[in-house]
Formats: sequence, structure tokens, C-alpha cells
Amino acid sequence: MSEKLKTRREREKQARFDAILDAAERVFSEKGYDRSSMDDIARTASLSRALLYVYFKDKAAIQRGIMLRAGQSLCRRFEQARDTATTGRAQISAMGVAYWRFYVEEPDYFSALTKASTAMTEADEQQAQDMLCSKSELMDLMVGAIRLGLADGTLNRERISDPEQTALYLRGALHGVILLCQSEIGEREGMPGAADFSADALIRHTMDMLTWSIQS
Repeated sequence: MSEKLKTRREREKQARFDAILDAAERVFSEKGYDRSSMDDIARTASLSRALLYVYFKDKAAIQRGIMLRAGQSLCRRFEQARDTATTGRAQISAMGVAYWRFYVEEPDYFSALTKASTAMTEADEQQAQDMLCSKSELMDLMVGAIRLGLADGTLNRERISDPEQTALYLRGALHGVILLCQSEIGEREGMPGAADFSADALIRHTMDMLTWSIQS
């Protein structure tokens, strides 16, 4: 097989793979994951059910593909955030804002990533490796910003003994507050005084407190 033909077939395969995930995202968004079927996804992607199974063995595998997309999207946001700042502290703060915007602008992807750790235990070797790489890339971006902050003096060496542990703490704390905001908004819908609750203000306060806890 010529290299040109091989490349064209690889492009076609990737395009079909992406089309399936695009279709699945629409179906899951409209019907919910539990009520969706492989037939629904095949129809939306304009593929036969048999061809769909060539690419994904089941609905859960498709969902893991979407989770990988979500991780890649968040990585791009973190990279863009990093590139807007020159100090480690500013980069960490920018990534915090990027994480919040990810939740607001891509809620389905945020929800998918929240379930990724559990789903990874059922993934095949390739999907598990891809998802681990995506998770590792996110960590590397945060750890890189923390190490820069330690080097440029904007982060406190006495408070940060382990950059990786600190990265986990920062993301975990912010993620928890985002989930709290999500729950609070749901509980307050239709209640008197609901408009007084500002998730955006709480998130920004959280990020200020988190950066204050590690800054010089």
C-alpha cells in the first residue's frame, strides 16, 4: 500500500471516529446517557450499526472517548491560560479561571471528566493509556506553573514542599467548590433570595484564598 493511500485511509478513519463522537455527544445531550442506545448514535452519525461496532465495542467505550476529548479540551484551556501570564502565581491563577470557564462553557465535558476516574477502570489498554496521558498533561501544566512560581519567588517555598501534591490540592479544592456551587444553584432555583447567590463571586473568592495560601 502506498504511503499516500495509507495516509488518506487514516484520515478517513479518524474523520469517521470523530463523527461518531460528535453524534454521541448530541445524542447524550438530548436523551441522556442512560436512555441513549448504540442505534441512536449510529443513526445520528449516518452509519450502520455494524460499522459503529468496528470503532467502539459499546456505549461505555464511546463515553470514554468523549471523556478523552474533555481532557484534551481542558488541557488546551490550561495551555492558553499559562501563555497569558509570566509568573508562576499568575499562571496558577489563570488556570483556576480557565477551570471555572470550562465548567460554565462546557458543562457536559466537565461532567464527563468528573466520572473519568471510575470509567478508566473499565477501559481497554489503549483508552486507559490515552486517558492517563491526558490526566498527566494537566498535572504537568499545573506543576510546571508551581515550579516556575518557586523559581521566580511568587510562590512560597516554605508552604510548598511538593509541587505535585500542591497541584492536586489546588485542583481538588477548586473542583469541590464548583460542585458545591452546582448543588447550591440547583437547591435555590425558584426560592426567594436565589438571585443573591453568586457562584462566580464564590469561585473568585476561592481562587484568591487558594493562591494566597501558597504565595510569597
